[in-house]
Amino acid sequence: MIIRKSAQEIEGIARAGELVAETIALLGEHLQPGITTRELDLIADAFIREHGGVPTSKGYRGFPAATCISPNAMVVHGIPGDHRVDDGDLISVDVGITLDGLIADSAYTFAVGEVSDEARRLLDVCQEARDAGIEQARVGNHVGDISHAVQAVVESAGFSVIRSLVGHGVGRSYHEDPQVPNFGEPGRGPLLQRGMTIAIEPMITAGGAGVYLHDDDWSISTQDGSLAAHFEHTVAILDDGPRVLTLMKRPAKAGLVP
Repeated sequence: MIIRKSAQEIEGIARAGELVAETIALLGEHLQPGITTRELDLIADAFIREHGGVPTSKGYRGFPAATCISPNAMVVHGIPGDHRVDDGDLISVDVGITLDGLIADSAYTFAVGEVSDEARRLLDVCQEARDAGIEQARVGNHVGDISHAVQAVVESAGFSVIRSLVGHGVGRSYHEDPQVPNFGEPGRGPLLQRGMTIAIEPMITAGGAGVYLHDDDWSISTQDGSLAAHFEHTVAILDDGPRVLTLMKRPAKAGLVP
């Protein structure tokens, strides 16, 4: 069932989204060679709670951490732990926050230090694909219009869309209907209506589209070991166009803490 949100609920999701964006930016500042993903998670957990939020991921279906942090070939759902960040890493940070009963969800992939030209292009294309999908999140369009826009950007650049992982509705619950694939046909799928709030999140690779699940039953990585990127925004569909509810008010960059 697709849940359309009231104007008041959308404002509440936007407040949660602002805290999500601030949390991701804060982690970027601490993202330096030598720090562990567990240390980053503890920073996020404390910051979220200090600002009145609850990390939605923690305890969700048994997930043990406040954030998902996924390095390099790991696409999503990485459990923060002993991985020590290194120069040249790509680190994807995925944060969901519940604030006053409403949820926002966003992800950002950081480049740590000097990365390859291919890695940089992968990040640029993934963001471009996310933004192309958001542009199609308009009343009267269909989910397939978002999906097709994402796929067109990614595949025209020579990269692959992961087809087994999708975006989703979000707001009252962490994962709501509809599913929002990153591939598909325009004009297909559920009709987009005012008040829908969805997470648009391209997950792409520099190699093939195949992925595998780790033994922890959460972490998902590329089968061929190729680099992955993941960018996500929570978006409200309004009469005057899409409204991004998780925009950052400051640049997201890795390693700004002295």
